Amino acid sequence: MLKRKQFGEDFKWGVTISAFQNEGAAHADNKGPSIWDTFTTDREKIKNGDQIGEAASFYKNYKEDIALTKELGFDTFRFSISWPRLLPNGVGEINHKGIEFYNNVINTCLAEGLTPFVTLYHWDLPQALENKGGWTNRDILEWFSNYVETCVCYFGDRVTNWVVMNEPMTFIGLGYFMGYHAPERKGVNTFLRAAHHAILCMAEGGRILRRHQPEAHIGVALSCSYVKPIHKTSKHIRAARRTEAMLNRFFLEPLLGLGYPTDVMPALKMIHAHFKPGDRQRMVFDFNFIGLQYYFRVVAKYSLFPPVLFAEEVHPTKRKANLNSMNLDTYPRGLGKLLKFYGSYPQIKSILLSESGVCYPDFLVANRVHDARRANYHQHMLKQVKKARRQGIPVQGYFVWTLVDNFEWREGFEPRFGLVYTEFKTQERTIKYSGKWFQQFLSLPSQNTADNKHINDPA
Repeated sequence: MLKRKQFGEDFKWGVTISAFQNEGAAHADNKGPSIWDTFTTDREKIKNGDQIGEAASFYKNYKEDIALTKELGFDTFRFSISWPRLLPNGVGEINHKGIEFYNNVINTCLAEGLTPFVTLYHWDLPQALENKGGWTNRDILEWFSNYVETCVCYFGDRVTNWVVMNEPMTFIGLGYFMGYHAPERKGVNTFLRAAHHAILCMAEGGRILRRHQPEAHIGVALSCSYVKPIHKTSKHIRAARRTEAMLNRFFLEPLLGLGYPTDVMPALKMIHAHFKPGDRQRMVFDFNFIGLQYYFRVVAKYSLFPPVLFAEEVHPTKRKANLNSMNLDTYPRGLGKLLKFYGSYPQIKSILLSESGVCYPDFLVANRVHDARRANYHQHMLKQVKKARRQGIPVQGYFVWTLVDNFEWREGFEPRFGLVYTEFKTQERTIKYSGKWFQQFLSLPSQNTADNKHINDPA
């Protein structure tokens, strides 16, 4: 039976949201456009033709959502700052309405007794900077540094927990290699150039924060996947190792001073063409924590495409897999294997599950949402965390993705990850069964009996 006290008094319990997916108010109070504002103007690009509109209306309803976080028993509220809401053109004139909004969010967190945990970059690059090349332009180091300086200047008196960047492999891989996400750019060289700049920016962002706040708690949030080969033959095993290197090592090891994983992918040496003198040192920063975000397992096989990787995923629908509503292979045991893998790096001081969640079809019936499957998923994930902690792996926090149902990028409104159901037409919130499970699990230890065998279905 899971109990909160099994994780220790210093373990962080949080929820996570993102600016673009939750705020809405894309044109309010002098905010500039982001690459995702531009991307979502074309309804044909979004599943079901969804229009983002007000998203989950966090810009208007932030007080309610922060209060919900407290009501559910969490102690930490992780949110991201919209770069173009602070700096509409990416650089230059500051939008003081944007400063006022995030000050209000931070102050509301503190008033509710919640720790504000701020993500500086969660994919919404100012369109004005993309027009100049975005992440492929090395000037992004200067642009990003200026943005970080702005954030720590205005919010650093109350915020000491920072995530410099969220899932660089996702926004660079899908946005600058496959062209599936904003800003729809493609190509190996485009990817390598953008990726190298993102790593330099993560490290530099860390240095800027440390310079202003020597005692700050600074990290990055990296996506990861448990990878296995389709068959235990040499070509498929090597394909799985290359896939693992790209998904789990590529953005981590340079930050740790280990360079890019050319040991299993010699072709990655092409990225050195984008180096400037001193880059090997500039890529390195001693982060307080590494955030891991694990959603699905990957089964890999050898393939002639894509180049460099020479591997592809065997789609979960073509094999026996537990699927979420995005047809991704949910496999909680993979988390335990990944925690053991990341725990083997002596450079990593602390690990946070900076996002953990699952999307299933949810239905509001008589003002209730019975999503026991989601609650069960989180229980299995938490059991893996508990096991890892017993093995001495420094896992020190679990952040649920996400608080309320929101806009899932190109997938639109259909995938629902929230502990709270959002009726997007009215923006009404309804706590789901999974939210009530967490509420009971996170309650006082004397009341804590949160297990499928002991908790009554609130529906």
